[in-house]
Amino acid sequence: MKNPPALEQLIEGLRCLPGVGPKSAQRMAYHLLQRDRNGANNLANALNHALQLVGHCKLCNSFSEQPICPLCESTQRDNRLLCVVEMPTDLMMLENTRTYTGMYFVLMGRLSPLDGVGPKEIHLDKLIKRAHDGVVQEVILATNYSVEGDATAHYISELLRARNIKVSRIARGMPMGGEIEYVDSGTLAQAMLERRSL
Repeated sequence: MKNPPALEQLIEGLRCLPGVGPKSAQRMAYHLLQRDRNGANNLANALNHALQLVGHCKLCNSFSEQPICPLCESTQRDNRLLCVVEMPTDLMMLENTRTYTGMYFVLMGRLSPLDGVGPKEIHLDKLIKRAHDGVVQEVILATNYSVEGDATAHYISELLRARNIKVSRIARGMPMGGEIEYVDSGTLAQAMLERRSL
């Protein structure tokens, strides 16, 4: 027996979410329709509302309801520093540390040729323009330490250095509260290489 067409469409719609396969999508759809129709209605309204109102900030490329987001409009930020991150979640994590007071640029991804993600898809032309505005003095690359994140950081650093813009990369090493015996060898080796004097 097949599901009604509207239910199949809902299941297919839920499959677009990351990490949601056919069975998970089906369970979610059944749950929403059988046990939480109010939740389903709230979800539909919230999704529709967000699609209508949320766009990208013209300066940092993060999500915003305004052409320029509140962070970019703040006079309390140091506009000489520009931190490049992959996703808005990375921006939020850095903000939660309360250690960085500069500006941001969100790539909305990372270079991944096998997945069809090239320089255009991560808005590198917009980043170059922002970094070359005459105000930015240093670009801090805070992409993830993965193969794609490293490749993205390397590619961006080459583009920016060619334009005489100072580029730095966030450090990596031992996690806070971590014990040496439980840290992987790659992280431990990097911590040793990036040691600093006290």
